[in-house]
Amino acid sequence: MADKDYYHTLGVSKNASSGEIKKAYRKLAMQYHPDRNPGNAEAERKFKESAEAYEVLSDPDKRQRYDRYGEAGLRGQHHGFTSMDDIFSAFGDIFGGLFGGRSARRGPAKGRSLHMEIDIKLEEVLEGVDRKVKIERPDICGECRGTGAAKGSKPRTCATCGGHGQVIHTQGFFQMQSTCPTCGGTGSVIKHKCPMCRGTGLVEVRREILVKIPQGIENGTRLKVVGEGEPSLEGGRQGDLYVHVNVREHVIFDRIGDHVSCDLPITICQAALGTEVTIPTLDGEETLVIPRGTQTGDVLKIRGKGLPPLHGLKRGDQLVRMFVEVPKKLSEKQERLLRELAETEDVKVAPRRRGLLSKFKNLFEQR
Repeated sequence: MADKDYYHTLGVSKNASSGEIKKAYRKLAMQYHPDRNPGNAEAERKFKESAEAYEVLSDPDKRQRYDRYGEAGLRGQHHGFTSMDDIFSAFGDIFGGLFGGRSARRGPAKGRSLHMEIDIKLEEVLEGVDRKVKIERPDICGECRGTGAAKGSKPRTCATCGGHGQVIHTQGFFQMQSTCPTCGGTGSVIKHKCPMCRGTGLVEVRREILVKIPQGIENGTRLKVVGEGEPSLEGGRQGDLYVHVNVREHVIFDRIGDHVSCDLPITICQAALGTEVTIPTLDGEETLVIPRGTQTGDVLKIRGKGLPPLHGLKRGDQLVRMFVEVPKKLSEKQERLLRELAETEDVKVAPRRRGLLSKFKNLFEQR
């Protein structure tokens, strides 16, 4: 199956700026918004496709991977959306106050989603890891059960907007809709406020949440913990918690997809004659056979010592780049042997440098 062309989806060139990409997505999102196309499956499909394209091209790291490797470069990273709620949660700011600030959801609005970041080590990508994280977020007030009203009382319908939360102003032939200034868009007014939440219906709570990070996860992947976002005062579903995973750089290994790579310095003799060396891997130490005639830049492979793919089993490889070190200082014996080798190769080399004492001796003899 051919890679999706996200640039074509948004109708922009591959050199488009971030501003041009955002503008193109906003135009398509408005065109295919579910509120403008109720019951239109084709419009819904295009709405999701444009959101997927924007998610990739608006992120510099994902865009660079996509430009270089296509969809394969995004493997393990979240791209694509399973529901409209996911799109509105991720890019709700794109729509501003249009459509009443509401998504195409029918019924009570879902609570707001929360976002946080977690750092993990490259070694933890190998097996996956469970992390307990602490967050502070609003929750429904247990005293008033989210109404915001004190016990024995209840909110009253706002007289200004009639409970709609919006008011309409007429100027000539035009009508403008805005948030009700009396109730702030809630549609109700609280006379006697709950002392626990001070009329908001929400209280701050601390939560300890277990986040399961799967093996093979890519840097920048976004995980969703369902129902750990903010509650909905309208009685809708609780929002979700999105955890952005950052894989820290390793002191030895670089990551290339499912493979890891490292540099190995070797001597001229080891490169010319071949040898066996012990090198580190993510699992411990391994013996690597270096063949005769190895050159700087040659890459040797240790199979199965890389990383597993996300939700996969077969691990990548460890790639070892050879770097032949040339000694900066030589003993007399080393220099003599190298000069003998040069003679056998019939190559031109710099003349032997005289020692400091012999230079002084010649200087005094000349006087």
